[in-house]
Order: sequence, then structure tokens, then C-alpha cells
Amino acid sequence: MIAQTLLAAAEEHGAETEGNIILPAPYDLLWSIVIFTIIAVVFARVILPKLQKVLDERAELIQGGIEKAEKAQAEAAAALEEYTAQLTEARAEAARIREDARVEAAQILAEARRRAGTDAERIVETAQRQIDAERHQAVVSLRTEVGTLATDLASRIVGESLADDARQQRVIDAFLTDLESTVKAEG
Repeated sequence: MIAQTLLAAAEEHGAETEGNIILPAPYDLLWSIVIFTIIAVVFARVILPKLQKVLDERAELIQGGIEKAEKAQAEAAAALEEYTAQLTEARAEAARIREDARVEAAQILAEARRRAGTDAERIVETAQRQIDAERHQAVVSLRTEVGTLATDLASRIVGESLADDARQQRVIDAFLTDLESTVKAEG
């Protein structure tokens, strides 16, 4: 059917149909080759260099982007490494500070215990001295009162006055000696 349509079109235009209807006439081939050559030369000399220039610019832009990306990635890796190193250093510093604080706390605690022990010993010693002083004072006070009472009692018993200090002292000493020996014998 296509062949019939082509034959009909050729008869209408007055063309001879003596050969192959698919192959055009030689003058058509010649002019087609000339026009194709002109178009190919224009394309190769004008359009192709512009197209190549655009493609080269795009390739350079892409290559520059890749290089920037690689550079940014390298910088990020270096920053990460630096951050990791700083973090490790900070952790080590924190551990050292904690250890120093523990040691210092132990020293402060030991010093506080030593001071507390020293203060306690001093307080006990002071209290003991005060007790000894009060005991001595009580003994002296008791001796004086007992001596006075003993002298008054002896004066009443004997019926004479023991106002003489030397005599009074002898009587008091004798009484206290007897009293101490009696207490020791009972205790």
C-alpha cells in the first residue's frame, strides 16, 4: 500500500519511475550531501566549540565542587580529631583534678583528726589540772575547816583555850593524821 501511494505521488509530479523508488535521483543526493556538509561544518566550527566550552566549564565547576567537598571533609576530619583529642585531654584533666581532690580531702581529714586528737588531749589535760587544783583547794579548805572545828572541839573537851597557833597546828596535824589512817584502814 505504501508502494502504491509513492507511485501515485511520483506520477502526479511527472517523475519517471524507471528504477528503484526508494533511492532518490542523483542530483537530490548531491544537493543533500552539500547541505549536510555545510551543516556539519557550521556545527563543527560554531556550535560544537560553544557546546564543548559549556561542558568544560561544567566539568571544572563539578571538579571544583568535588575538591571543595574533599577539602571540607578533610577539615571536618581534622576538627573531629582535634575535638576528640581535646575531649580526651579534658577527661584526663578531670580525672587528675578528682584524684587531687581526693588526696587533698584525705589530707584535710587526717589533719582535722590530728587537731581533734590534740585538742582533746589538751582539753583532758586542762580538765585534769583543774580537777587536781580544785581537789587540792578542797583539801586545803577542808583541812582549815576541820582544823578549826577540831580546835574548837578540843578546846571544849579540854576546857582550855587552844589559841596558841603552834599548839593549834600540832593538834590539827595530829587529828588529821589519825583521821587519814582511819580512812585508809577502813578503805
